[in-house]
Amino acid sequence: MKFIRELKEGDRVFDIYLCKHKQSAVTKNGKPYENVILQDKTGTIDAKVWDPGNPGIGDYDSLDYIEVYGDVNNFQGTLQINVKRIRVCKEGEYNPADYLPVSSKDRDVMFQELLNLVKGIENSWFRQLLEAFFVKDEDFAKKFRYSSAAKTVHHGFVGGLLEHTLSVTKLCDYYCRAYPVLKRDLLLTAAMCHDIGKVKEISPFPENDYTDDGQLLGHIVMGSQMVAEKAAEIAGFPHVLLTQLQHCILAHHGKYEYGSPKLPALMEALALNYADDTDAKLETFKEILENNSENQGWLGFNRLFESNLRATREK
Repeated sequence: MKFIRELKEGDRVFDIYLCKHKQSAVTKNGKPYENVILQDKTGTIDAKVWDPGNPGIGDYDSLDYIEVYGDVNNFQGTLQINVKRIRVCKEGEYNPADYLPVSSKDRDVMFQELLNLVKGIENSWFRQLLEAFFVKDEDFAKKFRYSSAAKTVHHGFVGGLLEHTLSVTKLCDYYCRAYPVLKRDLLLTAAMCHDIGKVKEISPFPENDYTDDGQLLGHIVMGSQMVAEKAAEIAGFPHVLLTQLQHCILAHHGKYEYGSPKLPALMEALALNYADDTDAKLETFKEILENNSENQGWLGFNRLFESNLRATREK
């Protein structure tokens, strides 16, 4: 198959893709059409079914694997597929691994590296808490290894939550060496727990969308709740350690307008905020460059970075 990242304007596609999303709509002239998002392991692309009543358009729905025939066009600087025919595929016609974006890094290796960091936590209370999540709670650990870190913005792939968490934790470990005043056990525990709420906020692949709890509460609040619940199962867990850990989680987005219920009041909370923001933004930039690898010029204005972006030139 020709993967989405390989598509270019003028291509004709006749391949199987995952229908990530389907939505009926109406043109200004009152004619019905369908907005579709197609997905494979390399990314997503918008598609339009301008004539949904055509006999060549089979009955399909979101999360179906569909064979698509159409042309790749450029609409306002973004690639889009004009779909002419659709057929729902049966199990065995496709390999699900081709349609789920997956971390380029080995999840087993990353998880073992995270467990090694857990073993290095000297404070017995924090170490017990981390082991309760990542060692003893097999259901949580499985979801954590498989989950994405976001729906679309960064690390939106299988293993993305694990990859992001490990990167943030390693950045925090560096901060502790550079600034010894930081309480390493608190900061690294907070780093490993800062996004655990995402296993409840975002549904599993292939859906990878916000759950009702995710919409109503968000991963920051749910993560703080999850930590409190686990700590309650550990007899004698010190209240001061719990509240400081929860504060780091509640403040890790740094600002109210970014979704943080609290602003950083501890140095460890500030360090976690910067580590989280650094990894999220650099991964986002990396993914933008990967998705525009053939474009050596300016990539256009990006709202997240508030700048016109481009790849660095070596010559």
